[in-house]
Amino acid sequence: MKKRSLFLCLIVLTTNVLLAQSPTAIVQEELIFPYQSQHVHGSSIVALPNGDFLVAWFQGSGERSADDVRIMGARLTKGQKSWSEPFLMADTPGLPDCNPVLFLNRQNKLFLVWIAVQANRWEQSILRFKTAVDYAKTGAPVWNWQDNILLKPDDRFAKDVALKMKQLPENTAGWAEYAPKYDDMIVEASRDLRKRSTGWMTRIKPLQLDNGRLLLPLYSDGLNMSMMAISDDDGTTWRPSLPIVGRGPIQPALARRSDGTIVAYMRDSGDQPSRVHISESKDQGESWTATVKSDIPNTASVELLRLRDGRWAFFGNDIDDGRYRLSLFLSDDEGKTWKWKIRIEDKKKDEGGFSYPSMIQTADGLIHLTYSYHVGKDQKSIKYVTVNPVSG
Repeated sequence: MKKRSLFLCLIVLTTNVLLAQSPTAIVQEELIFPYQSQHVHGSSIVALPNGDFLVAWFQGSGERSADDVRIMGARLTKGQKSWSEPFLMADTPGLPDCNPVLFLNRQNKLFLVWIAVQANRWEQSILRFKTAVDYAKTGAPVWNWQDNILLKPDDRFAKDVALKMKQLPENTAGWAEYAPKYDDMIVEASRDLRKRSTGWMTRIKPLQLDNGRLLLPLYSDGLNMSMMAISDDDGTTWRPSLPIVGRGPIQPALARRSDGTIVAYMRDSGDQPSRVHISESKDQGESWTATVKSDIPNTASVELLRLRDGRWAFFGNDIDDGRYRLSLFLSDDEGKTWKWKIRIEDKKKDEGGFSYPSMIQTADGLIHLTYSYHVGKDQKSIKYVTVNPVSG
């Protein structure tokens, strides 16, 4: 027994040393607004040219089933230490508004993209967006345009779903003899033009390529897979990519390798064990490989970012039984290995939920994180953390 206790102590000490040696340091952490009882979730952060930061999230008495859900925001003015009072960013009358994404195009036009949930069903969601060029003043941006993003994946979409499903490992989920197999149901659903044209939802910021192309990650709870909305005119028009096919790859986060390959890390909404899904594109986001599961445990949305020095950062719940831990990983070989890790949140299982992150890097090298911070029924907020990814 003594030997076993000594062994366990050595494991704990070794783990703590490895975590302490992570080339990262938390610079700042604070709640964007005081605890409140309403549901607040799904944040997105953007750095503005004048040095301000904007954050958006959805807030209300629930999610898709609550018609009072709207998009809220707050501003951290350059030089200030505290965030502004929250303000309204978007509210579709009579419908829940969820999953906001903030970003700037090459002309520094500000975009807010989100979903309005028709019929209180994720599968009926409509993609909406607003733009602003006047956003440097205090409070909410002055929106000068609003519209919907309508996508119509063609028959190649369904053909690609069928092809990629055959490339996946055998499904051993134990389906009954008289029940339709999961793969067959998804293939059949993808052939329905109505189903593949509606219900696409936002979650993570887009990736902008060197040629200006924008890849906006989307996912469908109905098809339980993902795709990209592609824009080659700075967000004026959008068209669909081919799908990212797997058993439950949703909410993609993107990074580009030095050779041009685009990599998507995704939440696992499929079979067990629950692990981060990975897919690749070698044609600038037009088509994607069938997903493979990584060895990173996963229970919720993840974030991915190529840093200015070439390292990659991954942020997510690296557990498979809840959302009580959030970890920031760093890689110096473009995601082949993750040598360093710092636990941004690490509580006991019943002490809170921390999830749905957003991650950006500013010109000074700092990483800025926001995520849902829930520690009780009436203790909910969005947390803001700044990290210095010190070179290892």
